[in-house]
Amino acid sequence: MVNSMALVDISDSSDKRDRIVAAIDLGTNSLHMVIVRIEPKLPAFTIISREKETVRLGDRDAATGDLKEAVMKRAITALRRFQEIAKSLNVEQIIAVATSAVREAPNGRDFLVEIEEQLGLAVSLISGQEEARRIYLGVLSGMAFNNQPHVIIDIGGGSTELILGDGQDPRFLNSSKVGAVRLTSEFVKTDPISNSEFQYLQAFIRGTLERPVDELRALLNVGEQGRLVGTSGTIETVANIIAREKTGAVPSPLTGYQLMLKDLRDLVNRLRRMTYAERLAIPGMNDRRSEIILAGALILQEAMGLLGVDSLTVCERSLREGVIVDWMLTHGLIEDRLRYQSSVRQRSVLKIAQKYEVFLDYADRIAMFAVSLFDQTKGILHNWGAEERELLWAAAILHDCGIHVSHSSHHKHSYYLIRNGELLGYTEREIDLIANFARYHRKSPPKKKHENFRTLPSKQSRLMVSQLSAILRLAVPLDRRQIGAVKAVKCEFKADTREFRLFLVPAFENDDCVLELWSLDLKKDVFEAEFNVRVVAKLEQRLGVPVR
Repeated sequence: MVNSMALVDISDSSDKRDRIVAAIDLGTNSLHMVIVRIEPKLPAFTIISREKETVRLGDRDAATGDLKEAVMKRAITALRRFQEIAKSLNVEQIIAVATSAVREAPNGRDFLVEIEEQLGLAVSLISGQEEARRIYLGVLSGMAFNNQPHVIIDIGGGSTELILGDGQDPRFLNSSKVGAVRLTSEFVKTDPISNSEFQYLQAFIRGTLERPVDELRALLNVGEQGRLVGTSGTIETVANIIAREKTGAVPSPLTGYQLMLKDLRDLVNRLRRMTYAERLAIPGMNDRRSEIILAGALILQEAMGLLGVDSLTVCERSLREGVIVDWMLTHGLIEDRLRYQSSVRQRSVLKIAQKYEVFLDYADRIAMFAVSLFDQTKGILHNWGAEERELLWAAAILHDCGIHVSHSSHHKHSYYLIRNGELLGYTEREIDLIANFARYHRKSPPKKKHENFRTLPSKQSRLMVSQLSAILRLAVPLDRRQIGAVKAVKCEFKADTREFRLFLVPAFENDDCVLELWSLDLKKDVFEAEFNVRVVAKLEQRLGVPVR
């Protein structure tokens, strides 16, 4: 049985002071920032500022797929302005994420490194599924689901997210490569769009969305009809246009506005016959949105048709607000509401472990040993904190998952499976670190000639992999027979001689743990070299050996 061991305690949840935090989303079409005041006593947050800059990161080099130099400069300028605004409003922390345009660009990671070097702003690259999960959190923060199924659609510049949930665990998370900027760039070459281009665009959208919609609908229970909720700039623009035409005014707030499929179809039919200049003349339409609105509206029309719904409820909260909610969860500011999300990382790790048939009892013991060694050596051999501890736990659970592919070189297979396993709740950098920890639990230690190690984003990341993989490597022999022969491990460090003693507490009477001790002696060299110590392991019949 896998226990629910405490992973981390990364904040003081008793701190009830108001917090001012900003979330930035580097989207394919625009950069957005939301600044909120968090009231932990409720817990809730109030939006105090919103900023947007259309930089069109999705307008990539057609030949290479790279982000263009001019576009990256515009983005950095916009981010610098966002930082200045955040500083003026006394923001204590900025959480920034990047999505499909940066994720898919060959130079996307280099761009994020440049942002950090120029602005000191760390941007997390998140997967499509992680983007969908945070969108779900954002919508939940602004709408009551009342335990009823809701389908959420978010149409971005590079992708469209489809989500099914009822206020508890999301039943379905999907990200498809159909976005307003992407499709406009790839398929729209005429102005106004020709009939043949329009029909091809429509068929491509339908063909791409059919499978995820079918998978989503299969998860609805008999008699359930999911209420459709729409987020994103495209959907808000469409709702603004239709509301203005029908009532003469734009609803404020827009959240809760009902958009009908028949009105959307009428708008799409008009947009396809308009030139860019005519679309730009529509009240409420800005120049950059007018370029991509037809593709975006058509994505929505086809999605609603495939889902079999005739109305959509607009929600103004989405990814950025979801980033805030995720931050609140991570920092212990939300307890009961959305409590299922507080363990999303742990549950996602265990789901991947089960998928690849990991022996969970054994993996849990290795994780216990790894975390114990981490805790006992903190401040003595290393100075990593709670966040790194949690990543080590995840790697320990998954370190042997590569056996699902082959026992030979299974540490390398583990790296690949973790790296591509869609772990929820983690950034791409964190997934990369977990995969590297697992990669080096056996065989060769980290070397710069290894591409996966060499391409880590910083010296700090490489040091973390070297040290924490060495700790994991020392934990693995402690359950060599995979029977739980060792109950606990206690450490003692002699600074004057650099001797690191391990006292193994046996779980069974008359078991001298010879195989575990032999395996430790065989595997200890990497740990010794990394921390400049001499490891001495022996059996200890009693608990309570102090750490010095």
